[in-house]
Amino acid sequence: MTDTSLYERLGGEARIHELASTIFDKHTQNTTIRNRYVDADRNDVIRLVTEFICNGTGGPQAYSGRDMLTTHRGMNISEEEFVAVVDDIVEALDEHGVGQREKEELLMISWSLKPEIVRV
Repeated sequence: MTDTSLYERLGGEARIHELASTIFDKHTQNTTIRNRYVDADRNDVIRLVTEFICNGTGGPQAYSGRDMLTTHRGMNISEEEFVAVVDDIVEALDEHGVGQREKEELLMISWSLKPEIVRV
């Protein structure tokens, strides 16, 4: 028996888009990181985050953005900022009623990206 993909367990693209929207909105309100998003195009960021999560969790969507290292190189993102991002993700997952197993899997993905984001 094949296990259902994380993408499917999250509810597919529409639910992941809702999640990405909530995450972005939380980032813009988070005093630790909101300045990073002042000039960001909300729709573009949400589209890229949606693609990234869909692609990385087993969905059919292609990710059209740059890789994490290229995207974050030179931004000098601190450990504190990275943790603030993860905290916002956790809050969004909780608000959307994402199950514990799915939450843990998404957080493992998030933490695995840390070397490509922090101080690169």
